[in-house]
Amino acid sequence: MATREIGIIMNGVTGRMGTNQHLVRSVLEIRKQGGVVLSNGERVYPVPILVGRNEEKLSRLAAAYQLENYTTDLDAALSDAKYPVYFDSQLTRLRADGVSRAIRAGKHIYCEKPTGTSLEEAFSLYHQAEKAGVKHGVVQDKLWLPGLLKLRYLMDTGFFGRILSVRGEFGYWVFDGFHQPTQRPSWNYRAEEGGSIMIDMFCHWRYVIDNLFGGIDSLVSLGATHVPRRIDESGAEYECTADDSAYAIFKLKNGIICQFNSSWAVRVRRDDLLTLQVDGTEGTAVAGLRECTVQHDSATPKPVWNPDIPSPIDYYRDWSLMPTRDPSENAFKVQWELFLRHIAEDAPFKWGLLEGAKGVQLAELGMQSWKDSKWVQVTPLA
Repeated sequence: MATREIGIIMNGVTGRMGTNQHLVRSVLEIRKQGGVVLSNGERVYPVPILVGRNEEKLSRLAAAYQLENYTTDLDAALSDAKYPVYFDSQLTRLRADGVSRAIRAGKHIYCEKPTGTSLEEAFSLYHQAEKAGVKHGVVQDKLWLPGLLKLRYLMDTGFFGRILSVRGEFGYWVFDGFHQPTQRPSWNYRAEEGGSIMIDMFCHWRYVIDNLFGGIDSLVSLGATHVPRRIDESGAEYECTADDSAYAIFKLKNGIICQFNSSWAVRVRRDDLLTLQVDGTEGTAVAGLRECTVQHDSATPKPVWNPDIPSPIDYYRDWSLMPTRDPSENAFKVQWELFLRHIAEDAPFKWGLLEGAKGVQLAELGMQSWKDSKWVQVTPLA
């Protein structure tokens, strides 16, 4: 069958996430495999043009991966009919402008999250895209992580019985730069530049909770800046104005209670950088990024509180590792392929700009709850 090229404007891919996950491990991997196969056997083959503000960075990136096309002129790229798709992984504060310009140019939209610096901004992008009649999608990568796919299988097959609660632990120690080089950009810790772990991670927790466990009714949250000063990329010391840790409880409409801790100031003593523990009446599972361990009711020990003797129970022993029956691909690549099928043959794709706006809504409500020290309701967006 024939192969059809589809041009993609990739704006902001000189950053770590844009380069590694979206360009190298998604679009370039799709090119290596000869494109995405459609239902009729035809293939669509992505042809990227790299866009950014720094020509030197673009030139180096293009040369490293043998790509010919790059530009610092976004308007020129948007005016080129060879590129019907616009992708955005810029800094959050720049995203709305780029996406809005692309919508006005009639481009289909795929972008990172958060999709705006406010709910008003993110919701406006959704309405703009709908009015323009362009297709749109937002990155919701964690839904295709192998560990979460195993959780989905357990839920679909009734392993848990009635789900009671979910405990999410995310984060790791980000060095402050004084003695060890830091491993995250300094803007993450500057509120004036869009930094905030609550804003970042609540956009993730929204789609994870919505798609796996149910709609959110209300929440209470607390943020903290545990590390007040850090060293930036130029070696200068600066004051952190954004939260580096966020603690939240989400009450779902179906009665499930979700507790999520997110922190860049925590040392890891768990199975992975992200773990989700799901407790149900018939069993429990703990999923990481790739693996998932389970304990059925029949294998659950019966602890008795007695701090005067060493514990007679090895609490790790009575868990079983779920087998990996099917090979897994990069989660970002999987969603890219779904979106390209959506563009090329109108295949189903439900993760659009409205879902992005829901993530920003949850982040704003988290900030409101922290500020007001109270529970807040999550109202539907329409």
